Amino acid sequence: MPSNPGITISMFNHLKGNLERLSQEIQQMLITIDQRESSVLNEFEELHHLFHDVQVNAASYYLRRYLAPFTKQFDVLATAIQHLSQRNHGALIVIQRNDDLTRFIHSGVPIHAELSAPLLESIFYSGNPLHDGAVLVCNNKIVSAANILPVSNKKVNLKKIGTRHRAALGISELTDALVLVVSEESGRATFALGGNLYPIMTKGLR
Repeated sequence: MPSNPGITISMFNHLKGNLERLSQEIQQMLITIDQRESSVLNEFEELHHLFHDVQVNAASYYLRRYLAPFTKQFDVLATAIQHLSQRNHGALIVIQRNDDLTRFIHSGVPIHAELSAPLLESIFYSGNPLHDGAVLVCNNKIVSAANILPVSNKKVNLKKIGTRHRAALGISELTDALVLVVSEESGRATFALGGNLYPIMTKGLR
């Protein structure tokens, strides 16, 4: 079960509300577009922003659900991601789920410490020699840091993303691992799963 079912229900209700609003806006556009003298261009811009909000809300909701069976420290991860995002500190965190990752990760520096937000944040501090690699999390522990991941060979849109995102995609294409990424350039947070990237909402994630 999620570490805080109340938050999960709230996130689900928020997602459902946004989907209902999106549906209403589309229905209104269908009515308006039948009136030939009317323009729907402004409505498209509103739909674009609303659809993005729905996508981010959905990713944040499912992120919690995807991780719940594999770690009890979702709130710790959420806190670290929020702080790293606010400071534009790049981060790459691999959470092991069912698949053994040994064959796919070039081992870095062993940590074997309890998962905590301050420790994660200190690892990805730009002055820390471990900050460039990936942190491996298994259950409620940080197993290692400065790990090297396989890089995705996908051709589509790879020019638009950095090395961390390509590495996140790479390991998620080969295993069922879930990978959290924070962009050093923009501070935006995403997660990779099944060879896809999903933006997540850092505000209100916990």
